[in-house]
Amino acid sequence: MKTYTLALIPGDGIGVDVTDATMEVLDVAAAKFGFALAPTTFPWSCEYYVETGKMMPEDGIEQLRPFDAIYLGAVGWPKTVPDSVSLHGLLLPIRKAFTQYANIRPHRLLPGVEGPLKAEGFDILCIRENTEGEYSGAGGRVHQGQDNEVATEVAIFTRKGVERILRFGFEQARARRKHLTSVTKSNAQKYSMVFWDEMTDKIAAEYPDVTVSHMHIDAMAAKMVMAPQDLDVIVASNLFGDILTDLGAAIQGGLGFAASANICPDPSVPSMFEPVHGSAPDIAGKNIANPIAAIWSGAMMLDHLGEKTAATAILSAIEAATAKGIGTRPGASSTDEITAAVKAALEA
Repeated sequence: MKTYTLALIPGDGIGVDVTDATMEVLDVAAAKFGFALAPTTFPWSCEYYVETGKMMPEDGIEQLRPFDAIYLGAVGWPKTVPDSVSLHGLLLPIRKAFTQYANIRPHRLLPGVEGPLKAEGFDILCIRENTEGEYSGAGGRVHQGQDNEVATEVAIFTRKGVERILRFGFEQARARRKHLTSVTKSNAQKYSMVFWDEMTDKIAAEYPDVTVSHMHIDAMAAKMVMAPQDLDVIVASNLFGDILTDLGAAIQGGLGFAASANICPDPSVPSMFEPVHGSAPDIAGKNIANPIAAIWSGAMMLDHLGEKTAATAILSAIEAATAKGIGTRPGASSTDEITAAVKAALEA
C-alpha cells in the first residue's frame, strides 16, 4: 500500500476547522481506494508568532522538505499580527523555497449553487504565476515619515519565470478545451507586460492545437462577469492572477468554494494545497465554516500525488452534497453537516 506523507499547517481561525474536515474526507478516500496518508501537524500560525516572534522556525523549510505534500488551512489574525508579517513569514517563503511557481485555481458552479450571475456552465482554470512578478518583494522605503518619503515596489519578471508559467498554462489548455487567454496590461506597462505578450506568442508556436487570446486585465475582469462561459484557461501574473481569482471565487458562489494548488512540477519537493478563503477569526470554532473549498483543495492534492481516481471521487461527492442543497448557502449547513454529507456520498 502506497503511503503519502503530509505536512499539515492548519494555521489560524477556521483553518483549523476546515483542515480537520478535509482530513476526515481524505481518510475515507484513502481507505476506499487503497492508499494511506501519514500526516504530521505543524503549529505554525499567528499564535505561534506571538509566542516565538516567528511564523515558523528558522529551519521550517527544511522540516517541510521531506514531505510528499503540504496542506495549509488558513493564515492570519490581524488583531495580533499584521497580515504583511504573517504572509511574508509563512505562505510566501514556502511558495518561493519550493519553487511552487504555478498557482492553480478552478472556477465553476457546483450543482445546487447559485452564483450572482445569470451565466451558468462556465469552467475556468486560472493559472497564476506564484513566485515573482509584483510580489517579488523588491523595493524599499527611504526618508520615512518625512515629506520627501519615497516608497518603491519593483515587479520582477524573468524570462525563465514567465516562460515556465506560460508553458504550464499551455499544457493545461491542451488537456482541456484547448483555449488559453494570456492576461496583461501591455498598453500601459510597456516593459514587463509587453515582454509577457512576446513570450506568449513565442511559446504559442509550440502549441498549434491551442487557440491563444490576449486580453488586458480590465477587459478580462469584465469578461468574467459578462461571459465567463467563453473562457477556458487563463494565465496571468502574480498580482493580476490574485485579483482575477477572487473575482472567479465570487462568480462561483463565494470563497467557500474556491480551492487552490501551489504546484512545483518537480516531485523532489512538496507542492502546497490550500483553500483561497482567509482565516475568518469571527467564525472560528463555531462549526459554521464551509469546508468545501478546503476539501476540494485536498482532492487537488490527491490528484497531484497520482491518486486521480480518489480525487475525482471526492469532487463527485462534493457535487452530490451540493446537489442536495448541503453547503450551498452561507450558514445554512454546519461544518460537520457538510463534511458528513461529502463522506457519505464518497462511501456510497
